[in-house]
Amino acid sequence: MNFSDFSKASQQFNQFSPEMKEQMMKMAKARVKEKLLKWFATPTFVLLGIILGAVIGALTACFGDISDRLSAIRDANPLYFIPALAIGGAAIVFAYKKWGRWTERGMDQVFAVGLNKESDFPLVSIPMAAVSTWLTQLFGGSAGREGAAMQIGSALSYNISKKLPFENAAHVMLVTGLAAGFAGIFQAPMAATAFALEVLLVGHLELGALLPAAAAAFTACKVSSMLGFHKFSVDLSSLLDASGFSASIFTNEGALDGKFLVKLALMGVLFGVVGGGFAKLLGLSQNFFAKKFPNNIKRIAIMGVGTSALLLVFFQGRYAGLGTNLLDLSFGVNAAGIAGYDWILKFALTILTLSAGFIGGAVTPLFAIGASFGIFIASIFGMPVALAAALGFAAVFASASNTLWAPILIAGEIFGFNCLPAFFIVCTVAYICNGGQSIYKQKKIRIKI
Repeated sequence: MNFSDFSKASQQFNQFSPEMKEQMMKMAKARVKEKLLKWFATPTFVLLGIILGAVIGALTACFGDISDRLSAIRDANPLYFIPALAIGGAAIVFAYKKWGRWTERGMDQVFAVGLNKESDFPLVSIPMAAVSTWLTQLFGGSAGREGAAMQIGSALSYNISKKLPFENAAHVMLVTGLAAGFAGIFQAPMAATAFALEVLLVGHLELGALLPAAAAAFTACKVSSMLGFHKFSVDLSSLLDASGFSASIFTNEGALDGKFLVKLALMGVLFGVVGGGFAKLLGLSQNFFAKKFPNNIKRIAIMGVGTSALLLVFFQGRYAGLGTNLLDLSFGVNAAGIAGYDWILKFALTILTLSAGFIGGAVTPLFAIGASFGIFIASIFGMPVALAAALGFAAVFASASNTLWAPILIAGEIFGFNCLPAFFIVCTVAYICNGGQSIYKQKKIRIKI
């Protein structure tokens, strides 16, 4: 605008009434404020992501360390703790009724908030989720702990978002907290970022939260590691070399080995069936027992007695807790300690535990189910045992959670990226073949053709 144009505009403005001038000034200020908020939104989200990542990383490291200590106590004295599983379960339900009302739904509440079905996420869910998971682990419930870690992250970040003036702040910060919680407990920041972006809405990535989620995930991972929390990792290349195999199994005379790719795809189908079947049966089981025992305390007490009896009958607690013992055996020398029935017993007991109402999650047990099932089918496909276990680890998680990129990335971060093509193929096929099932209450995009 030159001087003459500015002069004309000024003369026109002076002709307006005082009320009109005041209204125009308010509109101009509102537009300037809107633009400033847009400019400062992303930097603010990223800065908050770093701060939250540090806090959540410390919280999840403390939470995970206590969980490990309680699991070690139970493993050393299974006959003292596993029989009391029903008592621990009753204590969990009583505590939620007394102090944590409206927060007992765990990850279901995270999804309800993330999909804008609810707007309240009380901070009391943080201690309730942590303590309930500790009780589940101490008394031998076959459940994970990532659910509590993600509740810690998402509840904290969501409540902070209420103080922010930015558009869509609640959703962005919820995703950021999910990423930080996942990264803090698994120390896999790339997978955590991908998981938080893709898990809420099937077939859609929440890219608006990419930068703050990544900042939070990498910070949480670093802080958790600095505080000494143990990360599960496997040098898969060394295991393959020790078994007489190498990365050359992917190629045949310089080109991709077609037969090997077919084997990977067929394994992906089986992993998809196992993971999708787990998600489907978990949903059916939860609905069945909720109708059978409408009273939460009665349900968890009765099923706790039955589950603890089964846990003791099947090798005195071999299938209790997270399932990390099965993972350690799966990636030991030749995986000699894994039996062909390990995956199905862990599968069934995890469903019973979660259907009863115990708190924790299903991801780590799914890792154990996938790894042991991979070993079970390794000989059928002539696959190296360590590679089959690693493929099952990632692919069963992909099919059960109905996510794709997070399982591929967590496989790379845990086992190394040398076998990434195999993980990509198996996880993709498993994701496609899971029947649309998920352990989470995701929202699906409906596309009209």
